[in-house]
Amino acid sequence: MTEINIRAASNADIPAITAIYNDAVENTVAVWNDETVDEENRRSWLQGYQVPGTCALVAEGADGEVLGYATYGEFRHYDGFRHTVENSIYVDGSKRAGGVGTALMSALVDHAREGGKHVMVAAIEGGNTASIRLHAKVGFEECGTVRQVGTKFDRWLDMTLMQLML
Repeated sequence: MTEINIRAASNADIPAITAIYNDAVENTVAVWNDETVDEENRRSWLQGYQVPGTCALVAEGADGEVLGYATYGEFRHYDGFRHTVENSIYVDGSKRAGGVGTALMSALVDHAREGGKHVMVAAIEGGNTASIRLHAKVGFEECGTVRQVGTKFDRWLDMTLMQLML
């Protein structure tokens, strides 16, 4: 297994984060956007995860290469959801299945616990068995599937919801 260091994401990571995100947009149903983004978009996006109650982490290899990233932020904007967060995780396509996702998810969960969050939610494309397995590996449980709520690549997509009581 490659050495993996987990740390807070920074502006220096924007080129790698942008590349990983755009690969997911173009080649997967992990993100339900159709258009790729530029680095300015991801810079603005990162600022949104540098406020209290949010988190953006990167996994880097021994050589400093960004292998993936994970975030959590507001689940819904209503006051009653203030102790619940939703996560996202993206791993470089050539680095999957090497422990990067598990390391990122474990660190993200620890950060949320330490920050006093109560529940972490994941909304995963229903056919993304790798992501479902990853979330289950760190303790998430499936709590339902919402059928055909999204579309990408000319097909309807289901969303599987998972949660972890922190």
